[in-house]
Amino acid sequence: MKKNLVHMAVMLAMMAGGAAVYAQMEQSGGQYGRGPGQPMTADQRLQRLTKQLNLSDAQQQQIKPILENEMQQMQSLHADSSLSQQDRMSKMQQIRQSTSDQIKPILNADQQEKYQQMMSHQGHGRGGPGQNPPPGQAQPPQQ
Repeated sequence: MKKNLVHMAVMLAMMAGGAAVYAQMEQSGGQYGRGPGQPMTADQRLQRLTKQLNLSDAQQQQIKPILENEMQQMQSLHADSSLSQQDRMSKMQQIRQSTSDQIKPILNADQQEKYQQMMSHQGHGRGGPGQNPPPGQAQPPQQ
């Protein structure tokens, strides 16, 4: 009987510890804080850009509202059920391009080059930026 109680206590402690670790990771905004398919927050994107492009504090202050605005527009677009999937995708691409066009002038030449490489690799295989054919060419069939 004592053995069963000890086992139960150990199991409960392990479960509580696992839940605490998961909750902490979720609060810190780590990669496990997002569910599958959920976009990064503006703050998470800013942290990523800061790390990859070595943004100054001044650049971060200029870029943050741009990313927040993009996120707000994307959420509104997602909530708009009146658009077809193709129209929604087109609008998303326009929003991303507008965001990119606003960010680029804030960056120095080296940062702009790195940013351009990041954007061309982003969404690879998902029709992301840099992945769409020029206007007038057929889109590959979606699977």
